[in-house]
Order: sequence, then structure tokens, then C-alpha cells
Amino acid sequence: MIAANIEQLFDVTQDPQAKQRLLGGISNMARCPHCGYQGRLATPIVYHDNEKELLLTFFPPELNVPLNEQEKIVGPLIKKVTDSLPSEKRKGYLLKPVANLSYESMIKLILEKDGVTSEMLKEQQERVQVIERLLQASSKDVRSEILKQNEKLIDEQFFALFSRLAQSAAGSGQEAMARAMFDLQNQLLEETALGRQLKESVGELEAATKSLQEAGQRLTREKLLDLVLESPNDARIKAYVSLARGGMDYQFFQSLSEKIDRTSGEEKARLETVRGKLLDLINDYDKQVEARYKQAHDLVEKILAQDDIVRAVRDNLQNITQDVADIASQMLRQASERNDYARMGKLQKMIEVLRQASTPPEIELIEHLLESPDDAALEKRLADNQGMLDDQFMQALIGLVAQIDQAAEQGNPEAKALSEKLGKVYKTAMKFSMKRNLAQ
Repeated sequence: MIAANIEQLFDVTQDPQAKQRLLGGISNMARCPHCGYQGRLATPIVYHDNEKELLLTFFPPELNVPLNEQEKIVGPLIKKVTDSLPSEKRKGYLLKPVANLSYESMIKLILEKDGVTSEMLKEQQERVQVIERLLQASSKDVRSEILKQNEKLIDEQFFALFSRLAQSAAGSGQEAMARAMFDLQNQLLEETALGRQLKESVGELEAATKSLQEAGQRLTREKLLDLVLESPNDARIKAYVSLARGGMDYQFFQSLSEKIDRTSGEEKARLETVRGKLLDLINDYDKQVEARYKQAHDLVEKILAQDDIVRAVRDNLQNITQDVADIASQMLRQASERNDYARMGKLQKMIEVLRQASTPPEIELIEHLLESPDDAALEKRLADNQGMLDDQFMQALIGLVAQIDQAAEQGNPEAKALSEKLGKVYKTAMKFSMKRNLAQ
């Protein structure tokens, strides 16, 4: 007997992570710890995405189950999908689930709805084959040659695919494979153009963080502007935008414009170039934040649509970030201004459940990481929790680093000891976070 993660219903509407588990091969995979065999388990599957009006079924033919018996197994899963939707979202496609004769045809339909063409699938398959060749290579020199021969394929999609495969290997307990992919990852970062760029971005983010921490309470808009203008490259400027966007307001740009007006020649052109880059970077950053808040808003609305708010919140705790809590509080104020008592009651109940919840997931993960006995354990824990390494987590970690460093500078011996461990967690988490952002 062996343990395996069996999942038959992948309802993306109720659980956005379900698609990743299906496409990434995390669910319904078995690995024998005794003989090493690994393969996909033959189990019925129902896939649902209300936004794309997609309801798919797959019943493995090797199970040799009669059609009427298949309907008895798949039917309750489809009913669960329908019952979970509010009446206004129950459309005709729910009455016509698309049956798939093979697992591959089901995956292809899902990807086609995401705009993934046959040509894109072919290119992705080529990337998979390159990764397989790299993992099977007999030496580092052989891997280097493979990387040179396939330079055109080593792009952002390659790194995204590699990240998903590495995460899947770590999550499914394939320790040997996970170690091999970690070694290969280091070589990718050293020997490929995109890898070196990624590595540089991590280094620049660390340097920018250090500069902001050193400024401490002396960090004014003028000081921030000086740091930006002293940036040695565009990657450092981008790092400052991600870390100190709040300080780059109208007054900040007014000071920059005044500097430009007081200069001339090459210096004036340089400052104008920096201003243009800053505006573009801030625009991109704000769009990302807007998308993040929209996702949080949609989750709050989904919870409010449920009859049992308490259960809905608890079922979604793994997806609830500080953004969700902030949006809920904002919506509560708006409901109060409109005297919408029904909505106020639901929001108050939701916020109360969140308050009663355990330690915020970001802090809980940081505490878990600090307990890592060595570097290998730390990296494994980060790999197992890559889904949490978002901007919210990194901001919480950076804030904690700043607090502990300040306490250490004031002579607190416990803070000094913790500062060293927290610094190691921060550097390692930063690398994982940057790779995750690239994968998106």
C-alpha cells in the first residue's frame, strides 16, 4: 500500500489552484517508495471552469466500466459543480458536459480555451525534451553543450516550465529528482542569458533593500530620489519601484522635474531618460497591483455569495491574503455608508472569522522557515510553499527583517542571533520569489 493524492473534481471556479494541480501532474500521481515506479493513476475526472463555460469529463477506458455505471460515478460530481454555482451563473453548458476519450484530449481542450495553440504545445514539448536531456546528461560539460545547442528555447516559458516541474518533483517527494533539478537550476542561472538576467535582478533587489534599510528613518522623498538617480542600472531602478512605490508620488516627481529644469546637456538628457523609465515601471507595477486587488475583490464576492459565510471563509483560508482582508474592510465601510445592512452583516462575519484565524499565513511560513535545520531543509520548505511566495509574503518578510535589524543595532542579543537566520531566509526566499514572478 502507498499513499497518493487522488482528486476527481477540478473545479477552477471554486478553487483557482485546481487547474495548476491538474496540468502540473500534482494530483492523481503515484510513486512507489520501494521500487521507484511512478505514473498517473486511472481515475475518473470532472473539470469545470464557469468563466470559460467549460465542463469536461474523462473516464479512463482501462477501468472497463459500463457507460451507465460511469454516469453513476461522474453524475454526483457534476451535480456538486452545479449546486456550488449561484442561479445566475448556471448556463446551458452545464447540461452538455464534453466527454473525452483520452486524458490528453482533455488537457488539450483546457489549454485551447486558454489560447494555447498546437504550435505552442509543440514548442512546449520541445522544452520538455530539452529538460529531460539536461537531467539525463552525464556531466556538467554535456549540459553546457545542450544549453548552447538549444539557446533559442531557453526563454521565459522554459523557466516557467522548469519551475513547475521542479515544484512538482519537490511536492511529490521525488528527492533525487528535486536535487538534480536544483543543481541544473544553478547551471541555468550561470550559463544562460535569461538566467544571468534573473540572477542580476535578485542581486539588485537585495542591494536596493539594503540601501533603503540603511537610510532608515532618514528616508525622505529627496533621499529616495537620490538613491534612484544613483542606480547603476535599470534593474536597480526597477527594484526601488517594487520596494518603495508609495514614496514615488506627485511630490517625488515634482522634485525630479525641478532637478531636470536646473540641469542641461547630457545630465538633463540622463535625468529625462530616468524619469521616462520610472513612469513606465510604475505604470507596469500599478497594473500588477490592480490585478492583484481585483483577484482579492473577486474572492471576497465569491465568499459573500455563499450561504454559509463562516464555512466559505474557512474553505478559502489558504487563498486569503492581506489584500483580501483590506478589500473586505473597505467594502464594509462602503456598505455602512449605503446602509446596506445585509451586506454589512456578511462582511462583519467574514472579517470576524479572519480575525479569529490563526497567525497570518505569511508570518506562519516565515516562522516555519526559521526552524529549518540547514540550507537544504530551507530550500525544500520554500519549494514546497512556492505558491505563497508572492508580493505580500515578500513585503512581510522585508518588514520583519527591518524590525529585527533595528533591534539588533540597538544591542538586543536575541535580535542579533535572529537577524542572521532571518537574513539567510530572506536571501533564499528572494531567489525563489523572483523565479516565481518570472514564471508568471
